[in-house]
Amino acid sequence: MTALFDIITKNTKPDSGKFEWGITITPAYMPVDHNHFFENDITLIDWLGLYSHDTSEIFLRGYLGKMLFSGEDVYKKTNVLSGGEKVRCMISRMMLQNPNLLILDTPTNHLDLESIQSFNNALINYPETLLMSSHDHEFIQTVSTRIIELTPNGIIDKMMDYDEYVTSEKMKAQRDSMYTK
Repeated sequence: MTALFDIITKNTKPDSGKFEWGITITPAYMPVDHNHFFENDITLIDWLGLYSHDTSEIFLRGYLGKMLFSGEDVYKKTNVLSGGEKVRCMISRMMLQNPNLLILDTPTNHLDLESIQSFNNALINYPETLLMSSHDHEFIQTVSTRIIELTPNGIIDKMMDYDEYVTSEKMKAQRDSMYTK
């Protein structure tokens, strides 16, 4: 999925074909590898300000606060952040973009249980479109309402939750046929 996400976000050029978003789509992408966003030796406030039209501290603190950065935490340097802190910063950055499409490549990697639950609840209530890949079964089950599986012989596109998709005998037969043609 990382390769597909990199192509649709124009971070990688496809070998063939082309891809374009509609003019009303405002995507926000959280890549699986986001370390290059944090190579500078700047504070979290300054880092988030790089992605905001409003660089006032009070405005940026609001977004960082939603991701559990409070008090002096906002002056922490980006090059010393843990993996989970980087993910929380990336979520703050996405919130600033006010997207109508989220593209999340294994977003729960590095997050602790409390952060995963909070992020999960926010995504359940997200009214727009979400494309994601994840290895976290609970996360997929609670957030997903539509499953699209890419197979060697085409796609399977079903409006159902993940557990139903995986356990349904009818879906199992369809998946098997898409892999054996």
